[in-house]
Amino acid sequence: MAVGDRIDPVKGYNFTISLVDSASTAATIQLTVGLPPQGGFSECSGIELTMQPEEYREGGNNGTVLKFPSRAAWTNLRLKRGVVTAPDLWQWHSDFLDGHGKRRDGVITLMDDLGNGIRSWRFTRGLPVKWTGPSLNAMHAQIAVEEIEIAHEGLRQSGSSSLFGAIGSLF
Repeated sequence: MAVGDRIDPVKGYNFTISLVDSASTAATIQLTVGLPPQGGFSECSGIELTMQPEEYREGGNNGTVLKFPSRAAWTNLRLKRGVVTAPDLWQWHSDFLDGHGKRRDGVITLMDDLGNGIRSWRFTRGLPVKWTGPSLNAMHAQIAVEEIEIAHEGLRQSGSSSLFGAIGSLF
């Protein structure tokens, strides 16, 4: 890196989200990679991992509490987008209520201004736990927004800039 060159942080407005059935095989995923990401989400939150340390109070050592790693916990992902004609998010959630829903794995990819993938987060066995419809008000001319909240069983970060690389490493 030359003197005077600087590396600016990536802006958080350019991202894609893709979902595939958790039971999919690698061959099915290869076919899915060519499809556009689902829905064009306008907001994604909940990319979070915490690990509460387990404390141990050693006898005779009153000045220190030892801390050890424990289980990891992931926050639910919340995805928002403008309401579109296809009811795919509602249907995914509704299928679980009807007893035949399918979990989905997913990839959230953050991109730079040129569209290059900078970082990806992969989640596994996503389960839609909440769907929220738009707020309707005839006095405001706002876009109708729906939200889906997804509980999952793990979140991994990858520097992979390719969607296929990120999805392929789910398995």
